[in-house]
Amino acid sequence: MQELLEKLASLREYLDIPGKTRRLNELDRELSDPDLWSNAARARQVTQEAGTIRRIVDGYSTLQSDATGLEEMLAMASAEEQELLAEEQEGIQKRVDDLYRETLFTMKHADTAAIVRVKSGAGGTESQDWAGMLSRMFMRWAERHGFKAELLDQQDGEQAGVISSEFIIRGEKAFGMMAPEHGVHRLVRVSPFDSNNRRHTSFASVDVVPEVPEEQIDIHIPDSDLRRDVFRSQGAGGQGVNTTDSAVRLTHLPTGIAVASQVTRSQIKNHEIALQILKQRLYDIEMKKREAEEAKARGEQKKIEWGSQIRSYVLDKQYVKDHRTGVMKHNPDDVLDGDLDELMWAGLEWMAGKRVSEEAGDDE
Repeated sequence: MQELLEKLASLREYLDIPGKTRRLNELDRELSDPDLWSNAARARQVTQEAGTIRRIVDGYSTLQSDATGLEEMLAMASAEEQELLAEEQEGIQKRVDDLYRETLFTMKHADTAAIVRVKSGAGGTESQDWAGMLSRMFMRWAERHGFKAELLDQQDGEQAGVISSEFIIRGEKAFGMMAPEHGVHRLVRVSPFDSNNRRHTSFASVDVVPEVPEEQIDIHIPDSDLRRDVFRSQGAGGQGVNTTDSAVRLTHLPTGIAVASQVTRSQIKNHEIALQILKQRLYDIEMKKREAEEAKARGEQKKIEWGSQIRSYVLDKQYVKDHRTGVMKHNPDDVLDGDLDELMWAGLEWMAGKRVSEEAGDDE
């Protein structure tokens, strides 16, 4: 019980409960001002920030009260009564662990949706099949959590898989949870496309950016910086297939970034969606550039956020290993079916500086 209370005290300091309480009081005063609601964007921002802080402050206060009460009961309880209180102690421990996880979302916009792009590496069919497997893995993870995954654009491979796939995952802390997946993922397996049953190594990159509220993005893209292409949306066939050239691809000429949307049958709407996603990506690049410049000005030695190869999936030896955290899973089929939580939480600990980086190797 003493260890639990010490962890609670440590969380109070790490979460800065006094500071958050002061900030919550400021936000509540602003929320009570009738003039706030004339500015919808500001009202939404204040409401969201207040809700996030209130959940942490109230959660900590209730947890501390319950833990203190349990400590007092345990001090007076007989051995038999202490056994009966063990289940309650386990429940409080779980709540402490859940609150600890709140401290791992150190990135900006953790509460927003995640814009995910999976792109196959060199290697033709092998890497395209791997990119398709990764896309399905993230879709299945979203489904397991009751999140919504919306496909924006997909270029199918010639024989299997995808050349690239882009989608948005919407759900509680979707970007926060998906952030550790950003990087290069490596697959080693006996190839189903090789008649000689040889082992192949394939790579695919995963790019994850937050869906930042539009009012926070101050980016103007001149028409001269854009190339606009229209094409026929891909579909599964049948009566529902889109037979018009309504899909839109926008290429930002200064950076070479290309974004496409084939979500709707409206060319105009797909143009709007593609333009918004392009602004999100340009905003993310600008924010990372500013953070790097600020860190350099402060003389900070920041770790490289994204390794070139973050994880290996070695199917013939039945393991998945994250090279940043050292976490190893021996159920690759389950992982590829969306069982990613343990890997994601470990990745978040690594990003928050609470887990020591491992050497970037595996058992190969």
